[in-house]
Amino acid sequence: MFLKFRLTPMVFVLTLCFVSCNEKEAPTKPNIVIVYLDDLGYGDVSYNGAKKLQTLNIDAMAMAGMRFNNGYATSATCTPSRYGLLTGVYPWREKRAKILAGTAPLIIGTEQMTIPRMLKQQGYQTAIIGKWHLGLGNGNVNWNELVTPGPNQLGFDYSYILAATQDRVPTVYIEDGNVVGLDPNDPIEVNYQKNFEGEPTGLENPELLTMKWHHGHNSSIVNGIPRIGFMKGGEAAKWSDIDMADHFLNGVQKYIKGHKDQPFFLYYPMQQPHVPRTPNPRFEGLSELGPRGDAIVEADWCLGELKKTLEAEGILENTLIIFSSDNGPVLNDGYYDDSDVKNGDHTPWGPFRGGKYSLFEAGTHVPFFTYWKGKIEAGVSDAMLSQLDLLSSLAQLVGSEVRTDDSLPLLDLLLGKSDQGRDGLVIEATSRTAFKKGDWVIFARYAGSRIQIDGGEVRLLNDDEILATIENPEDIFHQY
Repeated sequence: MFLKFRLTPMVFVLTLCFVSCNEKEAPTKPNIVIVYLDDLGYGDVSYNGAKKLQTLNIDAMAMAGMRFNNGYATSATCTPSRYGLLTGVYPWREKRAKILAGTAPLIIGTEQMTIPRMLKQQGYQTAIIGKWHLGLGNGNVNWNELVTPGPNQLGFDYSYILAATQDRVPTVYIEDGNVVGLDPNDPIEVNYQKNFEGEPTGLENPELLTMKWHHGHNSSIVNGIPRIGFMKGGEAAKWSDIDMADHFLNGVQKYIKGHKDQPFFLYYPMQQPHVPRTPNPRFEGLSELGPRGDAIVEADWCLGELKKTLEAEGILENTLIIFSSDNGPVLNDGYYDDSDVKNGDHTPWGPFRGGKYSLFEAGTHVPFFTYWKGKIEAGVSDAMLSQLDLLSSLAQLVGSEVRTDDSLPLLDLLLGKSDQGRDGLVIEATSRTAFKKGDWVIFARYAGSRIQIDGGEVRLLNDDEILATIENPEDIFHQY
């Protein structure tokens, strides 16, 4: 039996108003993009005082957003800082969170909470396009088959990555666990202990090099550049170094255009200005600092193109962009590329001392800003903020109850609505830790010799401790 009834005009109008009003009140979840540079120092951006290069796109977004004068990575090296950012957990709690070889197993547990997993639970599409360096597989990867576990098992719906760093093998892109462009008749073999018979190396075949190695980088040669580790096969799948930035940017733009109709989280970890510094030829000479400066200018251009894409697709006003770096700067990091010679009076470490690998301030004190057109007002904050805090803060943003003990919910700070930040922070560098509170830092006494890195004094662990932390002892001078 069906009941028949008719809405009066007044009831009809009221019904429409009720539905319409509810729709307007329903919160719209913003897209979230984390742009994460590699070895970019506090003083490497012109909004923080750089004079020898101009980061016009970075500056424009930073000056229109919320700049954090006291923003920190969790570590002075890449793997642990990436671990801290994605998990909201101090990397020194995970003993494997050290600079990883390209063959290292995944160091984040497949059941562990991560930013992409949390956001996926809230209905987000999730992707990583860029550098990974958190390990893959279980320690015995066959690169000619599906490589798992990896980003796709940690909450990312889509992944397009390089396994470790561009100075390490394997020198191939991996999409959703599969090597891109692999010829099954030319399988990939990777070994970090010994070379494959008949394969040239940077140590034994300097005549084949287009870039000269300084320390540690003298194994397999790809595109005339000697790498860390040995690789055989996979010729059709090997990347082009000078096109890497364009390659990842194209992937980012394609992803945005294809996923703009639902909220998405995009983690965009750029490779610049990590070694080997191979900016596309169209960027050569655009700074006064050689390849390192040119690579930063290239990264700045990429950020500008990202913004243009979001604007063209009509979603810039509904996208929160978070910009930072994984650790502080380094000049000579394994190759002769004139970065130290041409640096002149440029101060990539800014007003601080130290840099990458160092517990001193510039090791972890990095560029950090948020940008959300129409939602975040331009401003500057002196409050202390760590990349650890992104997980809990983004959870606040999307209505998730997820928190970790190490990650503080500082959403209002990120959005420029509060100047209340952290009281203290544990910072880490090559397995050593220090505690920062206000303007003070507590250092423990660490044994080992002293060396100079970028003008800052760094105290190393003793040799036995160093050898216990790295997969290939021959890389000791690169890793520490």
